[in-house]
Amino acid sequence: MNARQANPWAALSALCLGFFMILLDTTIVSIAVPNMLSKLNTGLNSVVWVISVYLLTYAVPMLFTSRLGDRFGPKRVFLAGLVVFTGASLWCGLSGSVEMLIAARAVQGLGAALMTPQTLAFITHLFAPAKRGPAMGAWGGVAGLATIAGPLLGGVLVDHLGWEWIFFVNVPIGVIAIVLTVLLVPDWQPKHAHAFDFIGIFLSAAGLFCLVFGVQNGQQYDWGTVFAGITVFEFIGAGVVLLVAFVLWQKYNRREPLVPLAVFGNRNFSAGTLTATTVGFTMTGMFLPLIIYIQTVLGLSPTLAGVLTAPMSLLSGVIAPFVGRASDRINGKYLVMGGLSLLALGIGIIAAQARPDTSPWALIPALLVCGLGIGCIFSPMSNLTMASVRPQLAGTASGIFNTARQVGGVLGSAAIGVLLQARISASIADEATTAAAQLPEQYRQPFADGIAHAAASTGEFGSSAGPAAPIPGLPADIAAQAGRLASEAVHNGLTDAARATLILPIAVLILGVLSAAFLRRVTPRPAPTATTPTTSETPVTA
Repeated sequence: MNARQANPWAALSALCLGFFMILLDTTIVSIAVPNMLSKLNTGLNSVVWVISVYLLTYAVPMLFTSRLGDRFGPKRVFLAGLVVFTGASLWCGLSGSVEMLIAARAVQGLGAALMTPQTLAFITHLFAPAKRGPAMGAWGGVAGLATIAGPLLGGVLVDHLGWEWIFFVNVPIGVIAIVLTVLLVPDWQPKHAHAFDFIGIFLSAAGLFCLVFGVQNGQQYDWGTVFAGITVFEFIGAGVVLLVAFVLWQKYNRREPLVPLAVFGNRNFSAGTLTATTVGFTMTGMFLPLIIYIQTVLGLSPTLAGVLTAPMSLLSGVIAPFVGRASDRINGKYLVMGGLSLLALGIGIIAAQARPDTSPWALIPALLVCGLGIGCIFSPMSNLTMASVRPQLAGTASGIFNTARQVGGVLGSAAIGVLLQARISASIADEATTAAAQLPEQYRQPFADGIAHAAASTGEFGSSAGPAAPIPGLPADIAAQAGRLASEAVHNGLTDAARATLILPIAVLILGVLSAAFLRRVTPRPAPTATTPTTSETPVTA
């Protein structure tokens, strides 16, 4: 089928179904974290890797996979990604250990990286410029639907079928998407002869992996030796060195670098890309402590946890189109700065409200503030970042911009994960020492040691009950008291850990506000006439 024979909207529906699957998997897993901790009998660090490895293998190859579509055809690359993603989803659900699940998630991320760039390329190809607005609106609507459906669907599946089904659900969707893509999407062949920057791909992938591995595993290895005498800080240092080498290689590579540094000479693009990175960091990082708190401490089921967070996503989706239109009339940077500030305010209110006895529904106003902020960010941020980029660099700049947001998510997952682990260990140990004072003296130290050991593993907090009494063989009355104190220590410690951890995304959002302040309003370029010369860039004003 060629492009002229294809129905653009039918083709878009097939592409959007695959895109929906990708975004669903970025939001559905967080809701299952407490269940995975208990059912897989593993620690928090391993479960965070289930999230991080997917984001890592999704983000790093995307600039490369966009060029694969140019070389071999977007439909073929998209189909390959669909097959990989669907097969890896089945593998995820069948995984009997957390190690196998992490490996399957890495392959799933590669499938997502193959698919994502091709969807936008097809929208550009299938729809004339004057008709792309509705197509982009449909594409954005799918993204909003996946954001809302992820926690809700994930909660229902975890409650009634188990965590495995958050991955099994992708299989029938993937099979349908494969069939529809074969039947409805044209086999468009751009046949652009791109050079592949394999050195750049290696340096960026290795650098980011070493950095994320070192940061995320720091607490697990007590910031000491990992293996063969190599320390955590040496991993982090190697990651930084490799990323610096990547930047230098991009500067001196005269053929076709993965990231042409010339694009960062555009002030709006540089500021917008940094802002997008902070948004990705926050959007990924904020949910881990929040979900553990509302499920493990407040005792909500996964389904109710999804219901609690759904209004935030719904509000952001409702107001986003209005914000997009408003950004045409007022300086969009103030909308971005206001949105980032509202998101930080909402997270701050949640952190201030969080107590072991807080009603979960009392968090809804703060979550709505977060949703209002999120809805104000994306449209004006994307428009200001991309509108003044030279047309020759638009495709590359779009890939860099989207990859930066995903990289922010990887860093957010790693940093929030390690901070949460550290705070859980410290806070629960402190709470256990305080609680132990209520027991007879001979039981105090064993009680505190038992709770501290459980906190170090962070694998016993998958239910709201907390761990069992940590001292076997106690008299019945002492055992009941110790069990109650253990539950209180865990809940108090987890609450303190969640509150402290939420400060980090707030700090990152402040950086985002500062970077957004450097964005300049884009002045629409007048239509060229016989007496009006065209310019290479859209003018910008302060």
